[in-house]
Amino acid sequence: MSRPLLLISWTLAATAVVAQSPPTYIPDIKFARGRSVVPYLEGWIRNPDETFDFVFGYFNRNTEEELAIPAGPNNSVTPDGADRGQPTYFLPRRQPRIFRVRVPKDWGGKSITWSITANGVTEKVVSKLLPAEEINEHMMIANGSNTMRFGEDDLNQPPAVEVAGIGEVAAGVPVALIARVTDDGLPKPRPPAAPRPSAPSSRFQSQRNTSATNAPLGLRLTWLEYRGPAKVTFETNPVRVVSEKVATTARFASPGTYTLVAVATDGRLSARQDITITVK
Repeated sequence: MSRPLLLISWTLAATAVVAQSPPTYIPDIKFARGRSVVPYLEGWIRNPDETFDFVFGYFNRNTEEELAIPAGPNNSVTPDGADRGQPTYFLPRRQPRIFRVRVPKDWGGKSITWSITANGVTEKVVSKLLPAEEINEHMMIANGSNTMRFGEDDLNQPPAVEVAGIGEVAAGVPVALIARVTDDGLPKPRPPAAPRPSAPSSRFQSQRNTSATNAPLGLRLTWLEYRGPAKVTFETNPVRVVSEKVATTARFASPGTYTLVAVATDGRLSARQDITITVK
C-alpha cells in the first residue's frame, strides 16, 4: 500500500513545479511616455579624402512623447566637445541614419560615444571603425538597402530637393514651408490599391483596407524636426508631390532656433535638405 502513496506524492510535486514555470510568451508592451531614448550606430562610411563618417540614428522608446534635449550633459558626443551637430529634438519611435560625425583619417582604433539622458535614464553607444560596421553612401540614399543599384543596373536616380529660405517667424503663427522637388519619374508610382471586400463582422480588416488605400504613393516630401526647443506642428506631413513646388505650413510652439529636415523620396531612393529657422 505504500508504493501508490509515494507515486501520488511525486506526481503532485511535479505538477507544482510545472505550474511555477515562467511563461514562454511576453507581450510587446508599448509606452506612450516616460521611457528612454537609445542612440544607435548605423555604421561608418569611408570618404574619398580618407576621412570617416560615423552614421547614427536613435530609437525614442515612447510612442507619443517627443523630447527636447539640448546638446550638453544630457545629450553629448565625445570626444571633442558635447555638441557635434546631433539631434536635440527626438521624435517617437525609430529614426535611422539621422546624422553623421566626421573624424580624421588617422582616427585608428579610437572610439566615439553618443550619450542621451531622457526621463532619468542614460543610454549610450560606443562606436569604433570595425570592419563589420562599414557601410556606403548608396545605403544612405537607398534608405539602408544595400541590394539596389542605380546607374547601369537601375536607371532610377534619387530625387533632388531645395527648400526656400524663410524670413522672420513668430511663435504660434503658421509659417509657409515651400520646397522644390524634382525627380526622374522612376520607379513608376504604383496605382492605389482597391479596398478588399471584408465581412461585416470584421471591423479590423475594414480599417486596414482603408488605411492601405490612403497610404501615400509615389514621390513625396516628409518634414522632420531635427533641432529645436519645442514641438513643430505641420499642417500636412508627408506631402505627396504633384508638381515641383511642394508647400505646407508649420507652427512653432515657442521661440528659439530650430532645424528642420526635408526628406524627398521616390519610394526607393531619397535626398534631404536641412533648414535652420529662428523663431521670435
